[in-house]
Amino acid sequence: MLTRAAARRAVAVAAAVVPALGLAPAAAAATAGWPAPPAAYRIEMLLSPAGVQPSARTAAEAGQARAAALAQLAEIGVPAAWGTSRGRGVTVAVLDTGTDPGTPDLAGSVTAGPDYTLGVNPARYRPPHWHGTYIASLIAGHGSGPGRAAGVLGVAPDATILSVRVVLDEQEPGFPVYSANQRYKNALARGVRYAVRNGAQVINMSLGAAAGTGPLRQAIGMAISHGVVVIASAGNDAQQSDGFTPYSYPAAYPGVIAVAAVGADGRPASFSDRNSSVVLSAPGVNIVGAAPGGGYARASGTSPAAAFVSGVAALIRSRYPGLGPALVRQAMVSSAAHRPPGGYRPGTGFGEVDALAALAAAGRLAARGGGGAGLGTGERFGPGRPGPVQVVHRDAARIAGAEHVTAAGAAGFLAAVAVLGVLGGRRLRARRRKRSM
Repeated sequence: MLTRAAARRAVAVAAAVVPALGLAPAAAAATAGWPAPPAAYRIEMLLSPAGVQPSARTAAEAGQARAAALAQLAEIGVPAAWGTSRGRGVTVAVLDTGTDPGTPDLAGSVTAGPDYTLGVNPARYRPPHWHGTYIASLIAGHGSGPGRAAGVLGVAPDATILSVRVVLDEQEPGFPVYSANQRYKNALARGVRYAVRNGAQVINMSLGAAAGTGPLRQAIGMAISHGVVVIASAGNDAQQSDGFTPYSYPAAYPGVIAVAAVGADGRPASFSDRNSSVVLSAPGVNIVGAAPGGGYARASGTSPAAAFVSGVAALIRSRYPGLGPALVRQAMVSSAAHRPPGGYRPGTGFGEVDALAALAAAGRLAARGGGGAGLGTGERFGPGRPGPVQVVHRDAARIAGAEHVTAAGAAGFLAAVAVLGVLGGRRLRARRRKRSM
């Protein structure tokens, strides 16, 4: 079992090892030159898949990827939580660029939903599904090879992924069309509704835009009202803003758990958005995940951070299926690690998610009879025991007297206004007469 300190050391080692596997280079390598109009939903990762060449899948490389994955999971207490829950029976909808169902680390765990971007790319073009595959592996990767002893493990390896394509990887030829064409404006809202109708208990949206839409807000409200936990990445624009970062949508909508990114030291990542929509934080720097076709990649962003929190939500919903979205959120918030001074700050929210502690908190809420929303049975707002309810008797005579006084006062006020009006009129006429003399 890795301790948190050991996990941090392992993450540092993994960051040095991964490039040797032929995986993606540092985050600065690839985003330049790709269009990202503000109106478009964009994936919240600093590394574009452009130029990524997944390594040949040798046993040694898959073993090194497993070591890196375990280290990043140990940072948020996941391996210790697997004794309680591994996500069985839970469907996590990944609304993203699509997921490669043939990736060995996800084989048999992916259900393909509709593609709401159809028509945007040239005919016969095959989308890479890069970002969506990477995100899905962080949520529900189950490993590969003999006994699945190698490859990437996600937070909830027994969960099922419902993949719904609502956005494009930025290197796809149709990306500029997708960004500008109103036909695709509500793709994400349609994806949310599809996920709800098809049994998703958790929705992950590792994407964002500078402005929201009415249909998306309504779809998210529908999802939460149907008991779905909704999670989104907070955004990667902190370095472009001085202090407070503008809101990103859907992360900023009420009810959505917005996730910021932290490094292995628990400190906010330099790119991670800082605003009051942030609820929780999770690792988001140099995160190793699966790539389409059987390779691996390393990337940074609030995208992987959101995926980790979605995985923890899946663990909770698997173990306590009756716990509603508000209480799943409460369990993760109340048990967060690295809590900031004062309990909250825009860079990390209420702290870094802790899978083991969150499951324990969820168990306490479930034992108290927690249902769809609000506090569990036996809990109350405010400190101390509540006193007896104060009964106020209706005194008709006093109320009538107060009404007479109020009416008289109002009449007096109106009369005073009338007198002032008359006097004002007389003074105005007197002034006019003096001017005419």
